[in-house]
Amino acid sequence: MVCSPPPLSSDSDYITTCMHLETIPSTIIPEDRQPVKTMEATLTELMNYWRLILLTVVLGIGGSFQYGIQVSIMASPSEHIQNFVNQTWMTRYEKPVSESTQKLIWSFIVSIFSLGGWLGAINSGTIPVIYGRKKCLLFNNVVAIVAAVLMGFSRMAGSFEMILLGRILYGYNVGLGLSVHLMYLGECSPKKLRGFLTLSSAIFIGLGKVMGQICGLRELMGTEPMWPYLLALSGLPAVVQFLSLLCFPETPRYLYIDKGDEEGCKKALKVLWGNVETKPELEDMAKERETMKGEKAKSVWDVLTSRSVRWQLLTLVIPCGLVQLCGISAIYFYAFDIFREAGVPEDQMHYLSIGIGTAELVTVILCSFLIDRTGRKWLMSFGYLAMAVLMGILVVMLSLKDKYTWIPFFNIALIFSAICVFGLGPAGVVMTLPADLFLQAWRPSAYVISGTCNWVGLFLIGMFFPYVADAMGQFCFLIFVAYCVLSAVFMLVFIPETKGKTMVEIMEDFNKLNFKGREVDTEKADLVLATKL
Repeated sequence: MVCSPPPLSSDSDYITTCMHLETIPSTIIPEDRQPVKTMEATLTELMNYWRLILLTVVLGIGGSFQYGIQVSIMASPSEHIQNFVNQTWMTRYEKPVSESTQKLIWSFIVSIFSLGGWLGAINSGTIPVIYGRKKCLLFNNVVAIVAAVLMGFSRMAGSFEMILLGRILYGYNVGLGLSVHLMYLGECSPKKLRGFLTLSSAIFIGLGKVMGQICGLRELMGTEPMWPYLLALSGLPAVVQFLSLLCFPETPRYLYIDKGDEEGCKKALKVLWGNVETKPELEDMAKERETMKGEKAKSVWDVLTSRSVRWQLLTLVIPCGLVQLCGISAIYFYAFDIFREAGVPEDQMHYLSIGIGTAELVTVILCSFLIDRTGRKWLMSFGYLAMAVLMGILVVMLSLKDKYTWIPFFNIALIFSAICVFGLGPAGVVMTLPADLFLQAWRPSAYVISGTCNWVGLFLIGMFFPYVADAMGQFCFLIFVAYCVLSAVFMLVFIPETKGKTMVEIMEDFNKLNFKGREVDTEKADLVLATKL
């Protein structure tokens, strides 16, 4: 029961009007009147959801962690793999491989991962809908285990083609797993923890990057005898997630809204949330199910053409799906040149790269504690603005790098500052915001679009950025500055905050943009348009 009191003069008046309730839900108290929770109170609240926290760890280990480790792990064994390609060629054809052919094979080994990721992202719109989120992830772990076996036995079999096949399977595993990981978390989390828990996917990406860099050290697995096992390393998280996930239920929202299994939903909530009150969340699911009653899961074409999700789609694509254009890849690319100019020895470069990855990881963890206090909108928009400013200064400093001896060291500080700003804002919010934007019927296809934008962007940056950097030099950062400013302005001017709101409330906020200037019942607008598709 919700009170709708007239304007009141004080917080005590407001609460007094609701005293006929047995308890006063925090959702009926305006956000600006709710007391600020201490860190101790926040940690105590999280302990009530310890099973959900454990599920978050399980999903991260076999989900976004795999993305992070695959992005970073190929740098260390690159020389050993290229030597293996040459040796295999010699054995087969009794002559060394030409330089151009070897570069082409290596380029395929690196870039085919993005192709596999795109294929996985495409399937994230169908497999989770037909078989459920849990079965989809179990199948996805089998793909990663097969890829690991191919990688581990590639040298023994004398086949670099097994590395190619393993890379595309790893890409598929990451492309499918990343989308379903976010779906799973978003559909299991209470609204007050949705931002914190879905942002954990960004934490596991950062952790995967650092682990890939550490395992690739020459002192560990970055050696000639060990490189096949280094490439097979992703099989271990897949095994851990496969066995652990068997102990957890399907997502409550999938059971209730997609399958109509209310009892199964209640049991899942009981397992994940313990004795926490679930009635408000069940009412929210019932309201969403009623809103989507009679609708089938939407196709990608529905998402692209429906007016009812137009602004959600723009938000999904511009600041989220195209995040590769924020310049983070360019910053990593230029980092090693800047380190060399500052006099860092070549054999120490790898340790500095671990430092960069660690800085991103620490700031993403900090973002996880801020996102449900500060909100998605402000963290992302001001993060993009700060990155634009830092990259603009970096363009000037790179142009003056030969003028003063202190500039390379200042540029190192700029590099680390930009990495920290990225981790504190865009890196985390990009993983969280898409989970807030769409109702159940639209969400899988929306993740297909988001994943496609991300993987195509990653592929294009990997293929063409070196050529752009050669042609434009440091001025290539101006392209990324323009994107960051555009995304920040878009978020600040148009996009409503989603912090602490139910899915239906978020839909109603966006419908004010989608149907601006038209008299529409926002709660039913999505259903009305769906019948016309």
